[in-house]
Amino acid sequence: MGGIILRACLLASACIATLASSPAFAQAITAPVEERDSSFALGQIVVTGQRPEGVSIGIDTIGSQAMATFNRNTLDDAATLIPGVVAGNSGGSRNERLLFVRGFDRFQVPLSIDGIRVYLPADNRLDYGRFVTPDLAEIQVAKGYASVLDGPGAMGGAVNLVTRKPTQPLEVEARGTLNLGRNADYNGYTVSGLIGTRHDKWYAMVSYARNFQDHWDLSGDFTPTANEDGGKRDLSRSRDWRVNAKIGLTPNATDEYSISYLRQEGSKNAPLHVTEPIATQRNWSWPYWNIESVYFLSTTALGDMATLKTRAYYNTLDNLLRAFDDRTQTSQTRPRAFNSPYADKAYGGSAELAVQASGSDTMSLALFYRRDEHNETQQSFPAGTWEPNQKSVEDMWSIAAENKLALSSQLRFTVGASYDWRDLDRAEEYSQASGLFSYPLRSAGAWNAQGRIDWTPDPATTLHASISSRARFPTLFERFSSQFGTAVANPDLKAERGTNFELGGTRDFGIVNVTAALFYSHLDDALVSVRTPANLNRRENFGSADYYGGEISITARITPTLDAGVNYSYIHRDFDVGTPASGDLIRPFALTDVPDHKGFAYVSWRPLEGLEIVPNLEFASDRTTVTPASANGLSPVYYDTGSYVTAGLTIDYAILPQVTLSVGGRNLFDRNYVLTDGFPEPGRTLFASIRARY
Repeated sequence: MGGIILRACLLASACIATLASSPAFAQAITAPVEERDSSFALGQIVVTGQRPEGVSIGIDTIGSQAMATFNRNTLDDAATLIPGVVAGNSGGSRNERLLFVRGFDRFQVPLSIDGIRVYLPADNRLDYGRFVTPDLAEIQVAKGYASVLDGPGAMGGAVNLVTRKPTQPLEVEARGTLNLGRNADYNGYTVSGLIGTRHDKWYAMVSYARNFQDHWDLSGDFTPTANEDGGKRDLSRSRDWRVNAKIGLTPNATDEYSISYLRQEGSKNAPLHVTEPIATQRNWSWPYWNIESVYFLSTTALGDMATLKTRAYYNTLDNLLRAFDDRTQTSQTRPRAFNSPYADKAYGGSAELAVQASGSDTMSLALFYRRDEHNETQQSFPAGTWEPNQKSVEDMWSIAAENKLALSSQLRFTVGASYDWRDLDRAEEYSQASGLFSYPLRSAGAWNAQGRIDWTPDPATTLHASISSRARFPTLFERFSSQFGTAVANPDLKAERGTNFELGGTRDFGIVNVTAALFYSHLDDALVSVRTPANLNRRENFGSADYYGGEISITARITPTLDAGVNYSYIHRDFDVGTPASGDLIRPFALTDVPDHKGFAYVSWRPLEGLEIVPNLEFASDRTTVTPASANGLSPVYYDTGSYVTAGLTIDYAILPQVTLSVGGRNLFDRNYVLTDGFPEPGRTLFASIRARY
């Protein structure tokens, strides 16, 4: 292991020599660097936890320093450090990285960037591996209780990516990471940089981040199969980058106005199941998976008693799915091959007015609107003919109210309610038998309500209790998709509902801080796939479920040079599929992808000035997974993947006050483990990086 780390150090040293020869580097090392809050406050949502500092991980947030220290360069990888949040892998031909928040999946927990919703109108199958983190200030996760003022759909919580904001007259930062495999061979790289300026009345900034993965390595303990010979994981190449530019006005102490431009582009391949017969697997790739957004954010004080916050945005979301004849991905001549481009756009905004009726009472009203347009077509082979464009258009509205009342200096009560409604204007589909046709247009609405009590009995203690009942409308895919001819539409699907209860608090015990929560969630009208008498799938609102568990996070400043932290989550889920209509059947079903137990622990030791050593452990218990339906028609089999513990290490050394060199690795003992059937996770990975700040 020492030889591997030494090779990483030598590679990083070569990077330093190159950088040090540049004039920009010489200028950068002449100015002091201060620790400062660079979060874009206009883009934040309301979460209950305190913002962590340094490598600390909060109960609801994780900051940029922790993401860099633990080398977490994608959203799924970074957010899983937060208790109650679990990362997963969709498996199959889609190769998507997943997040679960207290057991709720990506359909039930919306994603935002600076408070602007990221939503794929067709199916909202967000791939969290496409969202890079090096240019972020922090990741916020609202669990269970997500304010109705932030918009509809958050039945299980919300995830928000907060971009950076300059804090100094001149701010420059660059970071480069060389990502290495289990034997310190080249796997890819991650780079990021920003330049910004801040003045009394205005600020401006542009940032860039790129994550390129040539491949990743399987564990040395992986047993080769006919589909995968070990070593470099076949078809694991990916590329993602994001640029974010913003300019803002701060005319006085209370008002702020900003306009931002964000574009991210990605491409990815899809590794194959390691044991399923090649003939039954689909050979898919995504040459592009792109998001573009222009958004305006503002906050304006209206006298001494009222504040108006607004958001307006225009988003485009484009991707292309290509299916090939075989794993070589060189030909499209068989009926299984196709090209399927999506071209989506959305625009909308929100306005929130907060009025302080008295020194202890604040009333907020909010209106949210979003219009989604989905366009899809398909080129089918061997003929190579294109279907006509199929268009769907849907409007989403929400009106919300929230009241915050300080009952005393120690006790605060918050109550909120909203009404969401969805208007489907257009829903087209194409089939060879019927040509271009429209599905029945159905609209729907749902109420939401929540309440929370916060009690601060002394400066070292805060306690809270909350209840929140939120709805989530099904996507176009869930209502209408034919799933390659295996399913029938159900335009009348109702919204799912999650009712979340939580008791929690935080307490300082001298040098130790403890934050904990107990939660219980009940799901009603959950979507279940039934099998019709015609042997086709159809989704119905038959299911109900109970999710419950707890979280605890402990951090300690043991000595001025030694910190430690550990967090642990227990999440248990029970699902009742209910009773379908006469003649319909429900296949054997179990909830997958979320372990009952998971956690993360670290120690931060600073034995010398400028040197920080951070060993860490990540652990999780069994999680249920399922085999794919095989070619001979056998039913899928559910089983447990097995638990795992992986070890990591990061060594940071500030060779200059403004320049830090880092080396480290994850899964250092090269553990072979899986999160979903047939798709092993990476073995040992190493990295060497350099960061320069001015």
